[in-house]
Amino acid sequence: MRVKKIVILGPESTGKSYLCQQLATYFQTQWVPEYAREFLLTNGTDYTYQDLYSISVGQLAAENAAMEGLHFKQQSNPDLFTTPAHTIDKTFYPLLIDTDMYVMKVWSEIVFNRCDNRILTTIAQRPYDLYLLCDTDLPWVADELREYPDLGMRQTIFQYYKDAMVNQHIPFTIIKGSYEQRFETALTAIEQLR
Repeated sequence: MRVKKIVILGPESTGKSYLCQQLATYFQTQWVPEYAREFLLTNGTDYTYQDLYSISVGQLAAENAAMEGLHFKQQSNPDLFTTPAHTIDKTFYPLLIDTDMYVMKVWSEIVFNRCDNRILTTIAQRPYDLYLLCDTDLPWVADELREYPDLGMRQTIFQYYKDAMVNQHIPFTIIKGSYEQRFETALTAIEQLR
């Protein structure tokens, strides 16, 4: 089994979680939800600079648990990932990750104008195979955790992400258009990892 770690990132309300769900369904795989939502629902939205590091630790733990779960499943049932369920090649296993430490970096810099060095170190050391950067061309969908409904601010945040992607070595693809177009663009980018 070849696990490819694919991170979906971008500003709020750009369809990241929905895209993760779509792709996980298509590839019959799993995805790692954004831990920040769980943290904020449990602890409230009045977060501190230190909370962002705690959220990053939770996000990494969820990702590590998903990877360990895949390793356990493969050891206990080696045919699980080599027998196609239909036409999908299960020797190729994309693990979809809803946000990573770049999200923590951008969030921290926008809100607190600084970022914990441990988050920056993790960015430099953590291997991934592909980033899918979601653009702001979907309509804003409000919920109790989202902070930046203004399109101008969302586009500014998108530019933070784009600058980060341009200045790192892992391939990335910008995801935009309708939900269907986003899925097709993401699928094409992932298929190139085979």
